[in-house]
Amino acid sequence: EESYFWPSARPDLAPGAEATTEVVAAYGHRADISSTKWAELLTAARRQVDLLGYAFLFLPEQHVDLAATVEKACSAGCKVRIMLANPDGAKVRERDALERLGGTLPARIRMTLGHLEGLWRLPGVELRFHDVHLYNAIYRFDDQMIVTPYLVGAHGYQHPALHLRRLGPYGVFASFADQLETLWAQAAPAEASAVMGEG
Repeated sequence: EESYFWPSARPDLAPGAEATTEVVAAYGHRADISSTKWAELLTAARRQVDLLGYAFLFLPEQHVDLAATVEKACSAGCKVRIMLANPDGAKVRERDALERLGGTLPARIRMTLGHLEGLWRLPGVELRFHDVHLYNAIYRFDDQMIVTPYLVGAHGYQHPALHLRRLGPYGVFASFADQLETLWAQAAPAEASAVMGEG
C-alpha cells in the first residue's frame, strides 16, 4: 500500500497514532518467521545488531553460519551486542519453572554460548548477562526489529512476534529500543570463565 512506501502520505498512521506503519508484519508465533527473513535481517545490518532474550538458541541452530555472518558484519564496522540471561541467575531458575522446562534453560543458554564461541574476542562484539524478568525478547537490526511479547507459560517459539521498523524518534520501535538500552545498562559484562563454560 502507498502508506508502506511513503509513510508521510498517511499522517494518521504516523508513530504515536492509533495505527502505525511501524508494524511491518505480525506473526501468531515466532516460529512462523522464516529462517530466510532472519537471514535477510542479519545480513542487511550495517551499523547495529542487538540480541536480547533468555537463550535464543534457535538463532545459531537455524543459522549455522551465524558466527561467520556476525564476524563479517563487524569487519565492516557493525557493532553487535548480545544479551543473554545469566545461566546461574535466580530469574533463569524462575523462568525455567514457569515454562516447565525441567531445569534445562541454563543448559540452553550455555549451548548458545558454545555455538557462538570465538565471537567474544572480535572487535565490535559485546556480551552481557541480564538477571531480570523479561516481558519480551528484542532482536534489532539497524532500523528494523523483531519483538516477541511473552505469553505466560508459553515457550519461546509459541510467542507472537512483531516485525517493526523505525520511522522516527518516537513510536513503537523507539519504546522497545529504549527498553533494550535500559536493560543493557543494567546487565553485567560476561566474564571469560562464564563464556567459556568454566564457571
